[in-house]
Amino acid sequence: MKQVQWFPGHMFKSLREIREKIKLMDIIYLLIDARLPFSSMNPEILKIIGDKPTLLLFNKLDLADRKMLDYWVDYYEKKGFYTLLINSNSGFNVNKIYSRSKQILEEKILRAEKKGVTFKIMRGMILGIPNVGKSTLINKMVNKKATVTGNRPGVTKSQQWIKIHPDFELLDTPGVLWPKFDDKNVGYALAVTGAIKDDTLPIEEVVVYALEYLKKYYPKRLIEKYQISNINDITPHEILDKIAEQRGAFIKGGTTDYERVYTILLTDIRSKGLGPLSFDASQS
Repeated sequence: MKQVQWFPGHMFKSLREIREKIKLMDIIYLLIDARLPFSSMNPEILKIIGDKPTLLLFNKLDLADRKMLDYWVDYYEKKGFYTLLINSNSGFNVNKIYSRSKQILEEKILRAEKKGVTFKIMRGMILGIPNVGKSTLINKMVNKKATVTGNRPGVTKSQQWIKIHPDFELLDTPGVLWPKFDDKNVGYALAVTGAIKDDTLPIEEVVVYALEYLKKYYPKRLIEKYQISNINDITPHEILDKIAEQRGAFIKGGTTDYERVYTILLTDIRSKGLGPLSFDASQS
């Protein structure tokens, strides 16, 4: 795998603006993909956040393997993060973000009041990688279309303030990656789930990685979905041929239409066609 670099110019600008604005924030909301609790955690953002109160929001909960997710929630809580599981599409637990924030900032608010300072507005910043669901989350929080959304990475290109509550303002920011992924598995995991554009890495490599991962951690899903009985005895390309047989994905002459099969597999992965998944195995 080549070293992955997908860092458009606007991301440099976004990181600079985040550094400038973060000192104004009372709390940080770090939105991560519940399927990728490790791979969707931007190390550059962690450096910028420092010791700011931070609430980790595990989004796309319905798509995630809950057993693996529970491991990662515990992992981050032991590191001192506050956590909340959400689904920005359905709205699950979104209404708890405000009250949870008040709870996290309770001591700060009390200290301010003791000094005679009225804590009028709670200001937060929402951060995350592209396509993790920030805009959808904000729209759900204000119950209207406050931001531009899209099922592709890189839709939001600039920062904008959103009034969530009379005493709660939220700064939306564009999705930001980091200049390079030193861990090749992080790059592949982001590609499999659509967090980076599909043309960032060779799609065949991404699909082979996905199949090898699924064979290791979710073999029964492949067996049941694609009716493959000898999953441990065949290669990823032979699995693709089996999928082609099941779905009738052939080109003239009966040859497997691999481009079509790639799309079938990635669509099934991203739409829960293979059930809830995690592409970050535990580090235990």
